[in-house]
Amino acid sequence: MGRWEPDARQRLVRAALDLFSEQGYDNTAVAQIAERAGLTKSTFFRHYRDKREVLFGGQDELAEVLTGGIAGAPEQAEPMAAVEAALVAVGGWFTEEQREYGSQRQAVIGSNLELRERAALKMAGFAVAMKDALHRRGVPELAAVVAAELGVLAFERAYGTWLETAGDWSEVARRSVAEVRAAAAELG
Repeated sequence: MGRWEPDARQRLVRAALDLFSEQGYDNTAVAQIAERAGLTKSTFFRHYRDKREVLFGGQDELAEVLTGGIAGAPEQAEPMAAVEAALVAVGGWFTEEQREYGSQRQAVIGSNLELRERAALKMAGFAVAMKDALHRRGVPELAAVVAAELGVLAFERAYGTWLETAGDWSEVARRSVAEVRAAAAELG
């Protein structure tokens, strides 16, 4: 594949995931990723700051979509309904191509402590972003924290289910929020 061909970013993701799966994250160098993708190392760095970002790139934009979903929820929506609106809003991020590589991405992250910590930090960032968005809607601080944390739990469950079932993201997200609500209600 020539260097001039389109989709350099996606080619880098595919190459990185394949190499991470074959030889481990720690044993894979940026130069190897670029070479596997048929690109140069400088092209890699035009798209990603480091090899971790191949796995986590776009997370800041995703947090913005989550907060926009909460802000755009109907004014009368209670906190979990606003969180549900946020999870539904991110559906555009989850493409067939992402589903194709999602399980491989999860396996790579799961096999490396540094990556698991990075993933946990990203989820914590989503919780803070949603809590802040809920608080701006007038939700009291503690209620906003709880709703945001439940939202992250629902997000993680929805993502896993979406990868496994190939269902419609919006339906999967709504079902995950309903399951988390039901579980929270059982706590009393």
